[in-house]
Amino acid sequence: MAAWDLTVTVEDLGPDAPPHQISVTSDLHIGGVILKLVEQTNLKKDWSDHSLWWEQKQQWLLRTGWTLDKCGVHADARLVFTPQHKPLRLGLPNGATLKMRACFSSPVFRTVMGICRVLNLRHPEELSLLRPVEEKKKKKDKDSSEELYDLTDVPLTAGAQNNTLKKLLMHYCSKVWTLYNGMPAHFADSPKTEAVYKMLSVSLPSPAPEAIAKLYRPASVVDKTHIHTRWLDSSRSLMQQGIQENDKLWLCFKYYTYHDMDPKYDAVRLTQLYEQARWAILLEDIDCTEEEMMLFGALQYHIGKESLSQDMVSSCQGMDDLESALKSLEVKMVGDGNSTDINTVHNNLIFDHFPPCRPKRLTLKGYKQYWCKFQDTSISYYKSKEDRYGEPIQQLNLKGCEVAPDVNVAGQKFCIKLLIPAPEGMNEIYLRCENEKQYSQWMAACKLASKGLTLLDSSYQSEVKNIQTFLSMQRSSSAAPTAQTDDSINTHSLVSPRYQKKYKPKQLTPRILEAYQNVAQLSLTSAILKFLQIWQALPDFGISYFMVRFKGSRKDEVLGIANNRLIRIDLGVGDVVKTWRYNNMRQWNVNWDIRQVAIEFDGNINIAFSCVNADCKVVHEYIGGYIFMSTRARQQSDTLNEELFHKLTGGHEAL
Repeated sequence: MAAWDLTVTVEDLGPDAPPHQISVTSDLHIGGVILKLVEQTNLKKDWSDHSLWWEQKQQWLLRTGWTLDKCGVHADARLVFTPQHKPLRLGLPNGATLKMRACFSSPVFRTVMGICRVLNLRHPEELSLLRPVEEKKKKKDKDSSEELYDLTDVPLTAGAQNNTLKKLLMHYCSKVWTLYNGMPAHFADSPKTEAVYKMLSVSLPSPAPEAIAKLYRPASVVDKTHIHTRWLDSSRSLMQQGIQENDKLWLCFKYYTYHDMDPKYDAVRLTQLYEQARWAILLEDIDCTEEEMMLFGALQYHIGKESLSQDMVSSCQGMDDLESALKSLEVKMVGDGNSTDINTVHNNLIFDHFPPCRPKRLTLKGYKQYWCKFQDTSISYYKSKEDRYGEPIQQLNLKGCEVAPDVNVAGQKFCIKLLIPAPEGMNEIYLRCENEKQYSQWMAACKLASKGLTLLDSSYQSEVKNIQTFLSMQRSSSAAPTAQTDDSINTHSLVSPRYQKKYKPKQLTPRILEAYQNVAQLSLTSAILKFLQIWQALPDFGISYFMVRFKGSRKDEVLGIANNRLIRIDLGVGDVVKTWRYNNMRQWNVNWDIRQVAIEFDGNINIAFSCVNADCKVVHEYIGGYIFMSTRARQQSDTLNEELFHKLTGGHEAL
């Protein structure tokens, strides 16, 4: 077979070094090319981490047993001999920047696994890498002087091609490294690495109000759609997506479903999740009421004080009291085993019924009082209690509905907003309860019914208890001390800019300290779990927004993707038009030629849409990712099923 010259650039020789010309034949395997190249360089060093990168094709040549002919490499190919692991700057949820080595040759999914292994973050499938917002040159110059926590000296074996290492890495997804004095052993090597672990596992001080004001805040749902267009493709490597050495990416929780949360092993995971939730509140990425904002501020203040005196590892006291909080962090809640009789939520309820898709600001209807009965997953209402044995005026099936609170504890307003699926859109229903007890029972019942669960489900009582606990935290405590002053509290760093503009610090301080009286007895771990629990209870929690155009429509709309449903949102009004649940999904497909996603649901319901400002692969990966997350509880093995993840999220490109 005729020999020909192959051009290979050796990156370690510097940018000015000329490329090497190697005489090869088409039946020479990739390993033979590397061997010839190393011999020609006459440079004695460890080349085991190096591999060949094909510039024109934007792909790695990792199969060393394949021949050049099988790889499609010819004389016009430009190859680069470069390390597979390179330094990368990672922005963390707490705002700190970490410099560490990451694998540039493996799929991003496995690269994130390797990063999380070093950072002691369990369940790396919940996280991914996000491109930063494009900034102006002036801002980049300031950013270049940012403080870097350096972990480049920590060995990173994750993502290597060695099969044994790969199996160990997979097994790590549910296990942790051996702890030394409460931290993984590799963080105990030096004071520098110990400082990095403290940064990872202990909440940082509250940011200055000026720092919050300078950060990007989405002003509308359209702005929120741009955030999620920046996720990297989990099926392709960093190099394939244009990421270079020392580039900056954000490591964030992508999927809002948190499996097997254990404070004993998840100090870093809990802290970083809390930080991501805190910044979502402060930057108004998720809406909350004024009372909820004061409670969030009080919890931040308490967590900040506790973090100064102790760390997460030593704050596991009173763990028995955290059982309900831990349960709430799971997608599928498991109750305490106590059942309840259906008759416990038969009450007089006052409620208002709006026609489908009719904006509530256009109606002048008042509330009307009816006798309501909750049975199975439906609400039946009657004119009076005496009529309850006859035919109801109407029966509302809540399965698949949207449930949102509309509560003002100080004003004794306890309302429940229901968006119930209908053929022509969504029926908007408002239920107004008489007191906290009635609200807690009905809110818990509505939440369970929306998931297709009845009142006999064992989680009903724990759901009622969680709602009552949350309401009690927002209630003013008359027995608490009234000396509401604290010079050390910077209230404007605890609330979003909306409330910074609305209230002066001297107005915010008493309100935050009043809410603080209800949480002051919590331990650090308990406070963080309570913050996360309340964050998860917000109506808009866990929704990722995308701009799409549905098939047959002439206007752009917003698609919200949550952990259990898809939401169609009217762009002009912002109202929910329709909701589809994953448990009713029969199949979904992607037409990669026209970049269109098609989904089929039970009842011969078919939808199709194309993405306006994102690649349809991102949406496809979100849907498949959430379905993959739902399989974790059913798996008996501790090993993460990477193959199943790529089957559900990768599409034809991964295959």
